Amino acid sequence: MTSIELAAWSFPVLLGLIFIRVPIGLAMALCGVVGAYFIYGSPAPLLNQLKHATYTTFANYNLSVVPLFLLMGQFAALGGLSRSLFKAAEAWIGHWRGGVAMAAVGACAGFGAICGSSLATAATMGQVALPELRRAGYSGALSTACLAAGGTLGILIPPSVVLVIYAILTEQNIAKLFLAAFIPGILAAIGYIIVVSIYVRLKPDSAGRMEPVPMAERWRALVNTWPVIVIFLAVVGGIYSGIFTPTEGAAVGAFGTGLAAWLSGGLTFKSLRESVYGTAIATGMIFMIVLGAGLYNTFLALSQLPQELAQWVIGLGLSPWVVLTIILVLYLLLGCVMDSLSMILLTIPIFFPMIMGLDFGLPPDEKAIWFGILVLIVVEVGLITPPVGMNLFVINNLARGVPISHTYRGVAPFVVSDLVRTAILAAFPAITLFALRLTS
Repeated sequence: MTSIELAAWSFPVLLGLIFIRVPIGLAMALCGVVGAYFIYGSPAPLLNQLKHATYTTFANYNLSVVPLFLLMGQFAALGGLSRSLFKAAEAWIGHWRGGVAMAAVGACAGFGAICGSSLATAATMGQVALPELRRAGYSGALSTACLAAGGTLGILIPPSVVLVIYAILTEQNIAKLFLAAFIPGILAAIGYIIVVSIYVRLKPDSAGRMEPVPMAERWRALVNTWPVIVIFLAVVGGIYSGIFTPTEGAAVGAFGTGLAAWLSGGLTFKSLRESVYGTAIATGMIFMIVLGAGLYNTFLALSQLPQELAQWVIGLGLSPWVVLTIILVLYLLLGCVMDSLSMILLTIPIFFPMIMGLDFGLPPDEKAIWFGILVLIVVEVGLITPPVGMNLFVINNLARGVPISHTYRGVAPFVVSDLVRTAILAAFPAITLFALRLTS
């Protein structure tokens, strides 16, 4: 068996291990180690590779962004920032038809700006908004669906842990990727709000009505969101003005959200310990997946499969847009059975060389950033597509008494919105690259 055939057979083996519930990081590590052993033919170079891969993976300075952004999200939840965002949005638009659900989406977008995790955004906003949606008479399907979809804004609106991993894998500038993600993130939030507006008109009994809030209370609720605004401007402004790097920005954001949580009384010694512990668990899980992917991707590089596959696809003479469409569809299918981070780590080393070898009329750096945002969007769709849409399970677990089938049905229009947005951003790269080109 040649090394390329060995690498090709490793994919069904890997999927089989995942299917029998072997942790994804361990499954990739096993496939990578065993495959590399067969290529090397002896244990000595394999042991040297294990030592080298482990060190180089975790010595990467950019990876320190991950625990800092996760800690930032923990502190933001403790400081009541999620509640203040939701209350402000609810005060201004809650009296609209479907307004409370729209407020939940808007609050998710705001919370996503200070939290780089989709699951954390969904879980935190679910705890805050679900009781209010029930009290306002919203159906279980719409309530859970809008929060599951809104939670995906946690990885789409910067900062984003997934974008950081993509930047490391493809050696791209993290700050430029964050900047390029803003317009797609805003379009996603607008798209979800439009979906809610259409949903409640087609199903009038799915949403109740609220009385308008006095203007004075609206402004008071808006003022209460000042910590979010200050932290966001400090982090984003500091990064793009060159005052500090994205990693330093993450540290500033973690300190700012921690200070806000302490001033609000939410951060005590006990809750600080729990936040650090929760961050450590999430970071350990992510880093294990990163290490497993590193070992597996090293094996693929040794086999020359990614390079051969890229050359084969280019040699087919297919239109670049056909290749891109096939890749995006594959991501949508993988999203039904895999989590977002695993998909990025597993596929980018294979798909990225293909895309970079095709002509889309863009310079290489812009093409890499545009493709990264497209991948982020379709990976985000995977978070709300059955049967393994993680956000769906997180929200449904919080919404006791709502059958998962109702959540599946309710989220379908939001998935359609995502697919339409993906098609638009793929067809018109200038939309994604507008903010990047404006500042260059």
